[in-house]
Amino acid sequence: MRLPLLILCFSGLLASCKLMPKKSEKETNKTTSAMLNRFKPVDWAHTTNIYEVNLRQYSNAGTFNAFAAAIPRLKEMGIETLWFMPITPIAQKNKKGSLGSYYACSDYTAINPEFGTLDDFKALVKMAHDNGMKVIIDWVANHTGWDHRWTKEHPDYYLKDTATNDFQIASGMDDIIELDFSNPALRKAMTDAMKYWVTECDIDGFRCDLAFWVELDYWKEARPQVDAVKPLLWLGEYDELEKPEYGEAFDASYTWTWMHRTKEFYQNHLPIDSLLTVLKKYDDLGDSTMRAWFTTNHDENSWNGTEYEKYGEMAQALAVFSCTWNGIPLLYSGQELPNKKRLEFFEKDPIEWTDNNTLQGFYKTLLQLKSSHPALRAGDPAVHTYRIKTSDPKHVFAYMRQHGEKKVLVILNLSPQKDLHFELTDPLVKGRFNNAFSGAANDFTTDKQFEMQAWEYLVYTAE
Repeated sequence: MRLPLLILCFSGLLASCKLMPKKSEKETNKTTSAMLNRFKPVDWAHTTNIYEVNLRQYSNAGTFNAFAAAIPRLKEMGIETLWFMPITPIAQKNKKGSLGSYYACSDYTAINPEFGTLDDFKALVKMAHDNGMKVIIDWVANHTGWDHRWTKEHPDYYLKDTATNDFQIASGMDDIIELDFSNPALRKAMTDAMKYWVTECDIDGFRCDLAFWVELDYWKEARPQVDAVKPLLWLGEYDELEKPEYGEAFDASYTWTWMHRTKEFYQNHLPIDSLLTVLKKYDDLGDSTMRAWFTTNHDENSWNGTEYEKYGEMAQALAVFSCTWNGIPLLYSGQELPNKKRLEFFEKDPIEWTDNNTLQGFYKTLLQLKSSHPALRAGDPAVHTYRIKTSDPKHVFAYMRQHGEKKVLVILNLSPQKDLHFELTDPLVKGRFNNAFSGAANDFTTDKQFEMQAWEYLVYTAE
């Protein structure tokens, strides 16, 4: 954990841009105590982005070898960390659809033959590393499929349903059964399985599925043992507003609350303050974890709709936010296309790639800026974030992130208002800035007048 030096000034919440109130001695001692219990993130976590790979749907072949062809393009786009959805074999008993769920594992230390071989995956990880990328894999610790090898070898690893005297079905999902983390042998076996992938394949971290369904003390027990093999990135699937204590074990967390609120904002025409209230709640937690910001992922796309179904014309403005706010941008397979169809979860349903990824350049600009500009570092107490005042706070959300003299200014028209005229009224914004997309120079000391179109975004940098 880092001391919360993030500065957020919200219309209707704080009257002007100034430092947040000083913490009391009791609050400071509490924060310091929590800091002592935190793991230190790997250095590259502060500047990385994460690209979720749905291997089954990424190509017609749906294999490691087929995906390898995309690595040069993704590198050119600025992708730094590849997150592979579970690569382990899928249980066949009670499986969903014809192919089953990635998340119903039958063996924690084997490869799904649908994707290729262990040697294929090792070669893919090496190729990613050779191209300057990191690789993390999805880890499903809470549950397995019904015919996981442990159900026969170690049935005591599982919770039992007293009504049926059978394995306990996971909440709401009858193709998976829950593990018993009160069993020390299960804990050791799970940790050893995680070590296997680090030792055998040299992966760089884990995205831990439904991390909050697993006891926190297990993660705190397992992490130092696995990190002893190699320091890793740990992304936990939980929202820190709901489970802040899990920040004691993970480097980065999810932002479901923000994701849901932005959908409500767009579809129900809510005021901008409804968004700022959520951001303030995250800010009040400090930097106990680096938040992962996203507009879609495998669950959202398949079950709740594409980003364009949810956010319509606001989708790209939200992508700009995800890449420039304090945290880690999280992208999903095909967003650069952009993919506008829901992908089947349990069946083969390849992304319909074309020769023209329309948003490739858009994401390249944002991701390269994120990784290279010190003002966009995540979880860094030397970086401050300011809400910038404008003459039209009902439609415009503007903010500036600053590291020393280096600045990134973001202006978002979060409204369907066309030909929107306004000006920056904040004295913090002055001097020469360059448009990150066009390269055009602007001197905001004298010229602070803007005209923006519906849902338009502007990103400026200053050195």
